[in-house]
Parts: sequence; C-alpha cells; structure tokens
Amino acid sequence: MPIRVADRLGSLRRLGSELWSGGRGPVLAAVAGGWFLSLGVRMIYPAVLPQLRDAYGLDLTTAGMLITALWVAYALGQLPGGILDDWLGGGRILVVSTGVSALALAFVVVADSIGVLFGATILFGFATALYGVARFTILTTTYPERGGTAIGLTMAAGDLGNSLLPPAAGALAVALAWQFGFGLAIPLFALAAVGIYVVVPGDGNRSEADESEVEESESNENGESEPNGFLSTLRRMGESMWRRPVLLVIAIQTLSYCIWQAFTGFYPTYLVEVKGVAPTTATVLFGGFFALGIVVKPVAGSAYDARGVRKVLPVLLVSMTAALFLLPLVDGFAGVVAVTALASSILGYGTVTLTYLTDSFPDEIQGTGLGALRTGYMLVGAGSPTVMGVLADADYFDEAFFLLAGVGAVTAVLSVLVSER
Repeated sequence: MPIRVADRLGSLRRLGSELWSGGRGPVLAAVAGGWFLSLGVRMIYPAVLPQLRDAYGLDLTTAGMLITALWVAYALGQLPGGILDDWLGGGRILVVSTGVSALALAFVVVADSIGVLFGATILFGFATALYGVARFTILTTTYPERGGTAIGLTMAAGDLGNSLLPPAAGALAVALAWQFGFGLAIPLFALAAVGIYVVVPGDGNRSEADESEVEESESNENGESEPNGFLSTLRRMGESMWRRPVLLVIAIQTLSYCIWQAFTGFYPTYLVEVKGVAPTTATVLFGGFFALGIVVKPVAGSAYDARGVRKVLPVLLVSMTAALFLLPLVDGFAGVVAVTALASSILGYGTVTLTYLTDSFPDEIQGTGLGALRTGYMLVGAGSPTVMGVLADADYFDEAFFLLAGVGAVTAVLSVLVSER
C-alpha cells in the first residue's frame, strides 16, 4: 500500500512538472484565475436570487427570466468570441472579456430599476462569453497531449469560484446588501485583466505551423486562393460536425447543459422554499456542490485522457440522473447533503464532452467551430431556467426535477453509443 501511495504521489509530481514546463504554467494559472471569476460571479445570481426578488418585486417566473437573460447573452457571445479568437488571438480576447466584465458589474451594482438590472446582466453575460471559447483553444494548443487535464483543472478553478463566491455573496446579502457580493468582484476582474495581459500571449500560443496550415487551407488544388474564406470555413465546420460520434456528443452536451442551467439556476431557491433550508445554509450547500467539482472535473479530464469517452461519460451521466430523481424524495438535512454530493457529477460531463468537441475541429477553425457549437447549445439551454420558474410558480417544483431526471436518462443512453475519436 505505501508503494502504491508513493507511486501515485510520484505520478502527480510528474504531471505537475509537465503542466508547468516550458513556461506553460503561468498561462494555465492566469487562464484558470480568470475563469474562477467568470463562472463564480455568474453563480452569484442564483445565490442572491431571494434578495433580488425582494428588492425588485420579482416572482419566480421573472426571476427565471433574469437567469435566462444572463445565459442567452452568454450563448450569443460564443460565436463572436470564437471568430475573434481565430482572428485576433485568445490572449487579447481574454483581456477584453475580463475588462468589460468589471464594467458590467459596476452597472449591476448601481441598477435602480428592473430594466437596468436586466441590461447590465445581459452585458455581463456577453462579456464573460468571450472568455468561454478562447480558454479552450489556448489550453488545447498549449497542452496538445494533456488538453483534457488542463481543461479539467481550469474548469475546477471555475468550481472553486462557485464554491467560494456565491456563499460569500449570500452571506453579504443577508448581513448587508446583495450589491456587496457583485461589488467585491469588480477589482478582481480588473486585476485578472492585467495578469492575463502580462502572462498569456496575445495570439493564444498559436504556432507558426498552425499559421501555415491556415494559409494552406485557404488555397485550392490549383494553388489559388479560395474565392470565399467564410464559405470555406462553413464547409469545414460542417465536415467536422457531420459525423455520428460528434453529433451524439453535441446532443449530449445540449441536453446536459439544459439540466445544468435549470439545476444551478434554482437549486438554492428550491432548498429554501421546498426543503425548508435557511437561506445562508442553502448558499453554503450550493458552494459545497461546486467545491466537489474541484475534484470531479480534473478527475474526469484525466480519466478521459487515459480511458476515453465511453468509459467515463456514462458513469457521470448515470450519477447525475440518479441525483435528480432522488432529490424530491429525500427528507432531512443529511439526505439533502448526500444528494447534493451525488449531483456534483453534473459538473464533470462538460470536461469530457467539450474536450472531445474541441479536438474534433481543425486548429485553424477551432475557435469559430467551438463558438458556433456553444452558441447553439447554450441558446437552447438558456431557456430552461424560465421553464423551471414557470413550473415552480405553478407549484410543480418537485415535478420539475423529475423532468430533469428524465432528460438525464436520455443523455445516459446516448453516451453508450459514442465511439472514441
């Protein structure tokens, strides 16, 4: 047993050295730090939703529309973010994303009406969307053999933000006012923008080989330039996506994202209004849910690198489905804690599916292709919080979670049909 432990520790040290080698470590740290804020602050919205409802007189349906507005803006920003990533480079896009996010939060804090709150929220969602695609292309380019691991660590940093920032914002909302949680993030976003500007190359680490591939792809068989580069990009995107394994993963990603949006958008509110949990305790449970993602996502990414999609994805999706089905049935605080822990499997699927999809595109159209995909599935998923709010207002909160479990069962079945890349 001690030998096995020593072997594991040695493997972890070698992995850490590999990830940090060649000047790549600061890039990973800076990208992960920005994602810590980008995702963590977005999850403040569900944490302070009860206070926002009181401050602006929102019913559950309108509250769901606010969450939907945030994620629709995030969805619509994916394709522009991907195109700009291909044109300008990922490092520059990350700086713009974090800088504009700080500005948008300033408007959220001073919002004096529902209209201003919605508008500032939409701007914040769009700004953080620019971060979404560039981080994937930067990391898969920087770590060609360890893309799943690097992406898993970065996504775990987002869950660290989710585990710390929403509970802190919830406590501040109860003790002082809901604006303080958002306000504290403004200087942090500004600091992240400076750090990314200093550490991450503006071109997102695209190599000269990648640039030569771009030039080659823009020539036809006679050595002449393509008459329309945009049409060529669309054709290549279609060729990359129109394959059965990729289509299956796209379907799984879309349905799972709908579940993730609905669950995270209303879980604290569900705990307070249905399970009778105190608001502060509900935000702590919400943070604990994401804290488990700090472990789940790197493990899922490493398992994907080592074992492939077919041995990892079904396990995550079956666990997610079981948690959603059990949640309305459990009673007592211990039962809620146990189901919350099981539900953390929701946080691992994206590490597998998004790494799979990112690697399905040629390097020179990777940003545009992934951006188009993310816009599509996020637009679909963004509507699920509103559906959840409507069902909750109609006194079908428990039934809504059974519905999510049914969707999860579909994703689990689809996952066993996916073949390796």
